[in-house]
Order: sequence, then C-alpha cells, then structure tokens
Amino acid sequence: MADNFAKQLVAMLQAQGVKRIYGLVGDSLNPFVDAVRTSSIEWVHVHNEESAAFAAGAESLITGELAVCAASCGPGNTHLIQGLYDAHRNGGKVLAIASHIPSRQIGSQFFQETRPEAHFRECSGYCETVYSAEQGAVVAHHALQSTMAGNGVSVLVVSGDMFTLEAEGEKFAESVISRGRPIVFPDPAEAAALTQAINEAKTVALFVGAGARYAREEVLALAEKIKAPMGHALGGKMYIQYDNPFDVGMSGLLGYGAAHDAMDEAELVILVGTDFPYADFLPSKNVAQIDIEGRNIGRRTKISYPVVGDVGATIANILPHVEEKTDRGFLDRMLKLHHDKLTDVVEAYTSKVEKHTPIHPEYVANIIDEEAAQDAVFTVDTGMCNVWGARYITPNGQREQLGSFRHGTMANAIPQAIGAQAADRSRQVVTFSGDGGTAMLLGELLTVAQHDLPVKMFVFNNSSLGMVKLEMLVEGMPEHETDHAQVDYAAVAAAAGIKSIRVEKPKDVRSTVRKALAHDGPVLVDVVTDPNALSIPPSLTLAQLLGFSKAATRTVFGGGVGQMLGLAASNLRNIPKP
Repeated sequence: MADNFAKQLVAMLQAQGVKRIYGLVGDSLNPFVDAVRTSSIEWVHVHNEESAAFAAGAESLITGELAVCAASCGPGNTHLIQGLYDAHRNGGKVLAIASHIPSRQIGSQFFQETRPEAHFRECSGYCETVYSAEQGAVVAHHALQSTMAGNGVSVLVVSGDMFTLEAEGEKFAESVISRGRPIVFPDPAEAAALTQAINEAKTVALFVGAGARYAREEVLALAEKIKAPMGHALGGKMYIQYDNPFDVGMSGLLGYGAAHDAMDEAELVILVGTDFPYADFLPSKNVAQIDIEGRNIGRRTKISYPVVGDVGATIANILPHVEEKTDRGFLDRMLKLHHDKLTDVVEAYTSKVEKHTPIHPEYVANIIDEEAAQDAVFTVDTGMCNVWGARYITPNGQREQLGSFRHGTMANAIPQAIGAQAADRSRQVVTFSGDGGTAMLLGELLTVAQHDLPVKMFVFNNSSLGMVKLEMLVEGMPEHETDHAQVDYAAVAAAAGIKSIRVEKPKDVRSTVRKALAHDGPVLVDVVTDPNALSIPPSLTLAQLLGFSKAATRTVFGGGVGQMLGLAASNLRNIPKP
C-alpha cells in the first residue's frame, strides 16, 4: 500500500499502463514528481506546460490509451490550458495533474494563486479538486473513468500538501477502469425516415468525418449501393480517402476537388460522423446527419433527417432496406469533375517548379509525402501547413495525421510530434511546421534534443503568417503585419544540438528530404518558401471574390501595386478554372 496520496496516484497511473508523464517540475508539484521518481514512469521534461498537454493529447490519439501531463500551480496551470483545450476537442484520453497552492492559503491572494477549477472547467469533461486523501482516491478514479469513457480531458487539482497526506480509499484506487467502446444503435423511427429519404432521392452525396473511423467498410458499402460520390472533412481524410472509388475530395477553405459540387447538386446529402463547423460550405436543403453524439445534430446546418447512433451500426441497420440505385450518371460526372480539378491542381503546383524561387510550399509537401514512410505519423501546424497537409499527405490506412483541427491553435506540430515519437521511437514522425508556430514554442527544440527524439521537423519558412494574410484578403482588407524578417531556423536548431539543414533552392529539396528522413536522430529542415503562396479553395463565394477584389483595390490605391503583382504571380496557378 502506498504511504501517501502522491504515491497512490502514481500507482493508479501505473495500473492503467501509463509509461510517461509530460510536464515541468516545480514547487507545489514536487511531492508528485518525487513519487514518479521511484516508479517505472518516465518524466518527459518539456519547456512549456502547453507543450506537455499537446504531447499527451498526441500520445493518446496515436495509441488510444491514457496519457498524462502535469503542471505546477499558478502560471504552470495557465500554460497547460491551451494544449488541454486542443486535447479535449480532439477527444484525447488525457489526465492533467494540476497542482495548487497550499490548501491553507487558498482564498488569501497567495503567491501564484489562481482558480484552476474555473479555468479548466470548459476544456475538460471532468475537473475536481482534492480536499483529502480519501476523497482524492475517489475523484482520481472518477477522473480516470471519465476520460477513458471518451468524455475528453480530466483534470485533478491537487494542493502540494494534499500529495503528502497518508493514503486512504484503497477500494477506489484499486477499482477496474472500463475501457470499452460501446456501440449505439439508431432509433428505429429515425433509421426508417433516413432509409425512405435515401430511396426517394434520385441523387445522394455523402460527406464523411472522423466519426466513420471504425466504419469504413460500412460507409463504402452504402456508397456502392446508392452510387453516391463521397466527400470528406479533414478529420475523416486518413480513414476514408484511400482506396475509395467514390472519393471526390474535401470541402472547406482547405478543400480540393469536387466535394463542394457534389453536395451542392445532390438531392440528398448525408453528413456521416462529422461536426464540420463551416456552415458556408454545407448545404441546407434536404440534409441528413448520422452522429453518435446527439448534441452534434443540427449544430451546423438545417437537418431534415437526424439519426443518433454509431455510424457503422446505423448503416448496417438501414442497408438491407435501402434500394439499390442503378444510375451511375451523377457519381461518374462528379468523379470526372474531381479528376479534372485535381489534374489542374497537381500540375500547377508540382510540375516545372524546380527552378522557381522562393520554393513553392506545395512542391515541398508533395516531395515529403512521396518520401515519407508508409506508416509515418504527420503532425501539421495550424495555418498554411494545415492546407499543405490536407492536400498533399496521402493516406493509406497506416499513416496518421495530427493537428489542431478543432481548436485551431498555432505551434501544435512539434509538441504533438514529441508525444507521438515518445510513444513509439521506432515509428517515423514528421512535422509540417510553420515558421510562426516553430517560433512560438521554440523551446521545444530543446525537448527534442534533450530526449533525443528522432522527430523529422520540416519548417515551411515563408517569413509570413500566410493564413492570416489570406483571411485579411477575403475580408477585403490589405494584409498588414503578417510578414516579418527572415529567421534561420536551421541555425537555431543547430545551436540546440539538432542536426539541421537549410534549403533555398528547389533542386535541393528531394535529396535533403531523403537525407533527413534517413538520419538516425532528430533533424530540422528549414525550407525557404514563397510567402505569397496562398490557398484558394476550389469553390469561392461571391463575398470572398469581392473581398479579394476590394483588398486588391485598396492595396493598389495605397501604393502597394507591387504587393498585388507578387501575389498574382505566385497564385496565378491557384485560380479555380471554370
């Protein structure tokens, strides 16, 4: 039996198979760290608690298991919160140990005092404070069960003196945690209404998200029976796009191909396991939605046929009653349109660009995709790297792609790579890092070096906040304060003790990528890319087109015609063809 609550808590984590904890040691957390010292658990020393939460979230998403991060009181806790928001929204099974000021001092404006219960409440499914050793064992069990049941992040707030109390409540500490994934079958009336809607519609399109991860075969069977073109959200890309004869690409600002066209023209659109947030890219007439989370139904657009249930179970339930459609005309037309659009994009972005400087980022992304391992884990920064990852990383059923797809914070790629690589040092982990994200948590290069994590970091260094620039243009505003002076991140990485290479010429990209991926250890490749290479979605709204026009006019009258000329030259290839 553990002699204090800190050791009891560590024993509970060991029983759940926890192998490492990400965090920063310090003051109120010290008794817990001391308990970790005498256990089998590794302490992964990060350089910002935000990164600890990112890393834990990534480890959980890659392994499907519990991951743990920890922070000291006050600022340590507030640093955690960004990564916890991300982990919670991504559905990570993460336990955060948030130490607190001495219990006697709570409410007295003590040094570093905050209200951790309040500021963690929104980014967790369970958040409780430990008030005694016996109650601590109880709430620790509840926290573990909540996150393992799929309720997102759990947070335990523990004052430093609570860690040192004599352990109690062993019956809860030894309780077995349920780890199963339940299957929810649909309500018969909702399933029947959806079946009837499918049978009555002449053309149907599917739009698939991460909720179909474990229902790939069922979704493909439905598409085959009703001859439905299938688009996907970014969350569903890695699970549904590969070897998919119905695939018509992705919708949204990051999108490509004919997904938007298919949804726009179909008589019935079925949203399958997706909470895609951008309503402007979703239809609002005759839409069905299948989601295991009832609270997601109708959150983004008008839904005529709601079905709450597991995607696989729902499709298996309705498929025998769905009438097979024999006319492939709509499907074949969308497949051809998708092919035509992709042909234009691939040729424009990756052909005859070997002499173009600054280097086109699409060219770099395409080469990394071609050279990376078949089971690589990719982590992509928010911003333009998200676009390059969405468009150029090729799924195959073995690869994984992680990003801040729901929280949308910068600087996630390297910290998430730390978690993915720590979980499996033998698996190739590759980052698509923006220069802005790299700069924001630059200290994590030290974490990579200190733990000798063989992460392959590719920095798309355009000296610009490219996505912000695009957002300004579509809103009709000339870009302002999005560009900055060039930084040599290869030199910074070298100073941190990491092998580094800087690339400025397109002809050097492929050989450098191969060399980096083959290196036995961490590598940072700093690629100088074109700051004017912006993502233009395959379908622009009138308002967005007017925004570009307005921004151009204001820039020209402001004396910035050179800026617009440079942008036009870089993006001539991006303009969607009629």
